[in-house]
Amino acid sequence: MPTHVVEKNVSDERGTLLAFLDAQRGGVRRALLGLTAEQALSRPSASEMSLAGLLKHVIQAEQNWLELARGDASETAFDDEVMKRWAAGWRPEERETVPALLATWDEAAAETERFIHAVPSLEETFALPAAPWFPQESRVSMRWLLLHLIEEVGRHAGHADIIRESIDGKTAFELVEEAQREG
Repeated sequence: MPTHVVEKNVSDERGTLLAFLDAQRGGVRRALLGLTAEQALSRPSASEMSLAGLLKHVIQAEQNWLELARGDASETAFDDEVMKRWAAGWRPEERETVPALLATWDEAAAETERFIHAVPSLEETFALPAAPWFPQESRVSMRWLLLHLIEEVGRHAGHADIIRESIDGKTAFELVEEAQREG
């Protein structure tokens, strides 16, 4: 990651974890800097991933995890219909432009921050849904949630770096400089 996360208060674990999450979000955002809509939707490799699709996916992932943590998730089991919706989550609809998706992500990020600051403790837990990749009847903490979101967005920020470099040759370091100039 070509940016440095500044720990503003060493005793503020929530703030530090949220800052790391925001830094990973920044990697995905920067990968979209200066691209046309066509470039953002392009798939320059054998993968089905586009930058716009990846953006839509990370937004939905953050929103879905927040719903689970709040206990608001309407779906607790993964069936064929849920998996179809997950697959569709990688393909933006016409109205889901990059600016619209980024605005949605701003709202989701703000909601994540409000929620994390409102929970009494990072040791609070919530149930994981029934899925073949989770242990049965498992619970995780709010700390786990933040670490998982950092992992999820960070993994996709790396994908975004590769996709962007495949589109026009710009690297993450160049995009950090570009963002700072625009900034």
